[in-house]
Amino acid sequence: MKKLNPKIDKDNKVIAIRDLRKSFDDFDVLKGVDLDLYQGENLVVLGRSGTGKSVLIKIIAGLLKPDSGEINVLGSEVNKLTPLELDQLRLKIGFSFQNSALYDSMTIRENLEFPLIRNQKNLSRHEIDRIINIVLEAVELSHTINQMPSELSGGQRKRIGIARTLILKPEIMLYDEPTAGLDPITSIEINKLINGVQKRFNTSSIIITHDLTCARSVGDRIVMLLDGQFQYQGSFEEVFASEDDRVKAFYEYNFIE
Repeated sequence: MKKLNPKIDKDNKVIAIRDLRKSFDDFDVLKGVDLDLYQGENLVVLGRSGTGKSVLIKIIAGLLKPDSGEINVLGSEVNKLTPLELDQLRLKIGFSFQNSALYDSMTIRENLEFPLIRNQKNLSRHEIDRIINIVLEAVELSHTINQMPSELSGGQRKRIGIARTLILKPEIMLYDEPTAGLDPITSIEINKLINGVQKRFNTSSIIITHDLTCARSVGDRIVMLLDGQFQYQGSFEEVFASEDDRVKAFYEYNFIE
């Protein structure tokens, strides 16, 4: 069970969402969501598939537009930003995709240096190599630097995807189903990595998952998305002390054969 991170600053909200609503045609996905993320916190968003978890973080990153509501990220109202301002904000947000989103035609070094060269054009070759070595060391995959993504296991690709996300030193990390498709041992390694990133890089993170082992391992706080709203939040134990049949069924699916 994870110990609460003592560095969480509850006086500093890096994300504040109020009455967020999003529908697709006649299907209401988010029905008035309120959410805060504090500096230094790992916040886990739980929910069944199709409940709007991934929609939520895409809205936070400005990849989807909400129908209504307020989304404040690092002091900026996302809905009111110009395209240029939104691009600048995204540089402070690391988005770790389910499929790692690596370029198959590039080596690991080239995958990692691509966002650096694109966004920090004044870096020297020495500085680029130094930063790449730091993030590869952080995910314990320094030896893969000249390999292709196809030569790596699924867990290694996840790690490299996280390393590429870290390369621009984001203040916020968004993890979309970080353990999806991985075996139990590799999932444990990814969970440890998420906690290690939080500690080493002082990130604030939202982790989208339906994996309760992941939630219990990495979450300083858990929120559960049910029927388009966050209806339960607290520690893992507090959330799953509920007698709500929907919460109990979620737990039993994960932990009872």
